[in-house]
Amino acid sequence: MPVPGPSPAQSSLPAAAARFGTHGRGADAVTGGKPALPTGPALPFGPAARPSHPVPVPAPEALPVPAGGPGGDLAAAPVRQAAATTATPNPALERIMRGPSGVGTEGLFFFTPRQAPPAAPPAPADPPAPRPAAGGRPIPGLYHHPVPEPDPARVEEVSRRIKRWAVDEVQAYPPEWEDQFDGFSVGRYMVACHPDAPTVDHLMIATRLMVAENVVDDCYCEDHGGSPVGLGGRLLLAHTALDPVHTTAQYQSQWAQSLLSDAPRRSYRSAMEYFAQAATPSQADRYRHDMARLHMGYLAEAAWAETKYVPEVHEYLAMRQFNNFRPCPTITDTVGGYELPADLHAMPAMQRVIALAGNATTISNDLYSYTKELDSPGLHLNLPVVIAAREGLSDKEAYLKAVEIHNDLMHAFEAAAAELAVSCPDPRVVRFLRGVAVWVDGNHYWHQSNTYRYSLPDFW
Repeated sequence: MPVPGPSPAQSSLPAAAARFGTHGRGADAVTGGKPALPTGPALPFGPAARPSHPVPVPAPEALPVPAGGPGGDLAAAPVRQAAATTATPNPALERIMRGPSGVGTEGLFFFTPRQAPPAAPPAPADPPAPRPAAGGRPIPGLYHHPVPEPDPARVEEVSRRIKRWAVDEVQAYPPEWEDQFDGFSVGRYMVACHPDAPTVDHLMIATRLMVAENVVDDCYCEDHGGSPVGLGGRLLLAHTALDPVHTTAQYQSQWAQSLLSDAPRRSYRSAMEYFAQAATPSQADRYRHDMARLHMGYLAEAAWAETKYVPEVHEYLAMRQFNNFRPCPTITDTVGGYELPADLHAMPAMQRVIALAGNATTISNDLYSYTKELDSPGLHLNLPVVIAAREGLSDKEAYLKAVEIHNDLMHAFEAAAAELAVSCPDPRVVRFLRGVAVWVDGNHYWHQSNTYRYSLPDFW
């Protein structure tokens, strides 16, 4: 269990129905110098709104993070490079990505630094089209940061272990879904998102939870037998595999037996057990809270599907703040082998950073999965579809506007993270912010490179 402080670093498949039970969406699912802070209204916790007295936070248990020094070049984190334009470096964001540094901070990292990719040359006046990379190409104009290829040895080992868990321990999918499970490339996904994980065991914490979340999404909500009808009851019972029921002895045993009745509950139960063994009670409770947020988002989307309601754009974006990747980056400290204490995690400024990270990555998912979802039965809501319907734009115009919304969210996320790093320079806060930023980049890498699942529309 991590110590509380800085530490080392809708289909019909008869066979599936038999295996999963009567109910059964793979998650579509998660660059030169740093960008300058965007101009515009002052952040509610930025310098303009900051009180004259310091932000009250617990005393850090390690040395403050200096601006630079030996041990700060954490090469396992990618060098963040401008996606399409050059910009003035942001020192606070630089420090987040570099990680804690200075005398005594070498021990914050379990792993051996590796060579960072070279900085890209300055962009010409007219930037060339994005180059294909890692089996796919980024969406033209999408603001993102390339990452190094994930460690192939770790990818192979995580992929081997997660398939064994999914097949043997929880029976998460039938044989006819094997190609889809392999095509999801969850090992490569999680290694890219968590380069600071000290061991493969730490990586497996995130990988099991990711697979379990997708089994629930697939089997209860969408791709493999899911339906909006009755979803609330199914999700509530699945959530009890994360947040246990406490009742009388007779009904306690019946509830416990129910957790083995279908693949979603089996997956949630097992993944949560592994997670709770590695996490502190505070981290486990944080994850349960974020999963409740996710399930509430599922229910809102299902309600719109049942009533055939196309939400306004602002309503859709509100739903996506709940039905999004948030549970994944908020476990970055557990996967990294340390803990961001609850009071620091609960700061409004930190909550804004986490929300923006989840919102930006989820809109990225909408964009990369756009053609996949258009090919699925019925109307599948995503941001370009909602913009086209509500604002009377063509499919291309709506898609390009969604790209702009994603970019605005990314810039807001990076600005908020930089503001928080300055206002609260606790080493644990800075390390956590860096972990969330690396997760955002790894999530984009997986979407861009997963050509088994995703292809781009012909809008350019």
